[in-house]
Amino acid sequence: MKNLQPLSDKNRISSIDTLRGIALLGILLINIVGMGLPDPSYFDPSLAGGHEGWNLRVFIINSIFFEGTMRGIFSLLFGAGIVLFVNNKEEEGNRFDLLEVWFRRLILLVLFGMLHAYVFLWPGDILFSYGMIGLLLFPFRRLSPIKLIGISLSIIMLGVVLNFQDTKTAKVQQSQYFEGNVLISKGEILPYDTMIGYYNWLEKYAIMKPNDAILQSRIKKYQSGYTSAFNENKAYAKFFESEYHYRHNYIDILSMMLLGIALFKLKILHAKKSLAFYFTMILIGYGIGIPINYFETMAYINSDFSLIKYYELMRTYDMGRIATMVGHIGLIMLFCKSGILLFLKKALAAVGRMALSNYLMHSLIASIIFVGFKQYGEWERFELYYLVLAIWIFQLIASPIWLTYFRFGPMEWLWRSLSYLEKQRFLKH
Repeated sequence: MKNLQPLSDKNRISSIDTLRGIALLGILLINIVGMGLPDPSYFDPSLAGGHEGWNLRVFIINSIFFEGTMRGIFSLLFGAGIVLFVNNKEEEGNRFDLLEVWFRRLILLVLFGMLHAYVFLWPGDILFSYGMIGLLLFPFRRLSPIKLIGISLSIIMLGVVLNFQDTKTAKVQQSQYFEGNVLISKGEILPYDTMIGYYNWLEKYAIMKPNDAILQSRIKKYQSGYTSAFNENKAYAKFFESEYHYRHNYIDILSMMLLGIALFKLKILHAKKSLAFYFTMILIGYGIGIPINYFETMAYINSDFSLIKYYELMRTYDMGRIATMVGHIGLIMLFCKSGILLFLKKALAAVGRMALSNYLMHSLIASIIFVGFKQYGEWERFELYYLVLAIWIFQLIASPIWLTYFRFGPMEWLWRSLSYLEKQRFLKH
């Protein structure tokens, strides 16, 4: 495998690095809530962190513009990465060598994800799922863009169907819960089907609408030191890497990865299309996505964050967030084509080139502050974004400086060295 080498600087695509950098920083807008506040305040601001004033405003802004969109772009770019990875490499070495390196790097990504979820205390890790789902990508690399888009849309539609089914199930369970309460108040025995639905709804409600005593218990455990936080966190990590992973991530991530391969082949991510093309992406994407996201957000707030309303709104979730993601991509590609703010563009590209290191750094910093300094659950929702801004500024400054002297970020260097079974040159000179 001596012939196979990581992507060289001259073969990098600046617009993709910039897009990845923006997605990486944007993901923190969403993840920071789960890092600093007890689950499930991530999607229900009434549980912790405040849901009035600026706390509500940041929830609305995130829900309309960023929820699911940054994750979508990040997944899309991972799919595009397989084309970048195999470009020229099938000529450099035989296909078995290429497959071996590809699968090794994905297995390593799974291990990094487990380290991230358990040791770095971030159960919302995405690396594990990228590694597992990425194992399926290799056979798709040569399909035409039309076929890739068709398969991607089919997977998305499967997700929509499952969301409709989840909503129907939740409504039946809620109805059986109300029916059960009436029968219990009369001293009657619950029929078997009613009893099953009754207790399923109780369990669902207890998980997604925990009472204050449970939330305070979680906060106390995270504030009681690393060992206590680790023990509390591991159940969430296990859930996200098992049940949630199989129910949601294969649909969400695989569809975006395949779409990413298609967009790469169409050179949409290269900032090579016309200004009119990207303006059309913005108009269509934002024109569809933002109204849907706004309607969902305001309906959820007006329902006083009702659990059944949450399920109902999930039926249009993918339509809103994917359309908004398309608008974001069009806007970022226009930015890449423009000659404005070149220093920012270079800084964002540097962040993108060090995406793995910077992503893990988010969780490391959050763990030090929220667990090490016992700040978990202490900040209001809007205050979390002071930390987000600080991390953004640091990474935008530090990443270009680091890449002035080093070829890779530290984790990128480790990942490549282990993938190729050859120590990579770290210093630039």
